[in-house]
Amino acid sequence: MQLHDLQAFATVAEERSFSVAARKLHRTQPAISQAVRRLEDELGDRLFDRSSRNGALTAAGVLLLEHATRLLKMASTASEAVRALHEVRRGRVAIGANEAAVHSLLPYVRAFAAQHPEVAVDVRRVPSRRMAGELLDRSLDFAVMTFLPREAGLQAITLARDELVLLTHPAHPLASRKRVSLEEVGRQVVIAHNDPSPARERVLRLYQRKHAAINIQISLPSLDGIKRAVELGVGVAVLPRRCALTEIERGDLVAVKVPGLGGVQVVRFVFRKAGDLSHAAAAFLQLLKSPVTYGKRAATARTSS
Repeated sequence: MQLHDLQAFATVAEERSFSVAARKLHRTQPAISQAVRRLEDELGDRLFDRSSRNGALTAAGVLLLEHATRLLKMASTASEAVRALHEVRRGRVAIGANEAAVHSLLPYVRAFAAQHPEVAVDVRRVPSRRMAGELLDRSLDFAVMTFLPREAGLQAITLARDELVLLTHPAHPLASRKRVSLEEVGRQVVIAHNDPSPARERVLRLYQRKHAAINIQISLPSLDGIKRAVELGVGVAVLPRRCALTEIERGDLVAVKVPGLGGVQVVRFVFRKAGDLSHAAAAFLQLLKSPVTYGKRAATARTSS
């Protein structure tokens, strides 16, 4: 049983005329008659009462029309759904990121949402150590990282540049300084994230290499919690500057440079080298690679570096 035969039958039933159905479907009348005859041969029953003047349906015809209408509607819905995916009018983009990396990603999420408002963008909090694996097993379309993964089959473009800074309360003794040393930071009450991250591991390795101590006295589960604690004067924090731009601009926090932390931190947008992306994911990647977006990203990187 073919959909185009069911369409011909349903149109004849609706119009009560083989000739009108043929015109409506842009087919010949013999083609419409043959479609109905194929259905009758397949079902072993007549669908139209040939003795009636108005093309009345038989009992079998009434039953088939009921099911054919549902099938044709389902086929139309399925076709529209696939077409919507192709035209990026629906779909989902899955991106792995940690809390700090999200701040570099948000401008592009906003731009994509403006262009494709019906596509869902799912930014998931994924530990950095798991991102490469989830990219390769296709749990994620993309990942935002501050390091280059070692796994083969992945490539990256620069999303933004950032730097680790010391965040303090405006009244803190170090807030008036242009820069401070690692040793000075280590003597403060340091508030850190309790979830391991490349930034945290990088800071700890720096202190180990210098055989210096760092007083991580308080651990909290979120960046917002850490920033709020610093605003309350509980301690200081070492975080990427981009995470606290709003608080710095408002004057709630002060960012102090720490040259020993290693300068610029590259935020990378990572994706698979091979394998098809969904239409939605391909459109998101195209947005990041577009000349206008790339130019803005490069300008931002130069400004922050």
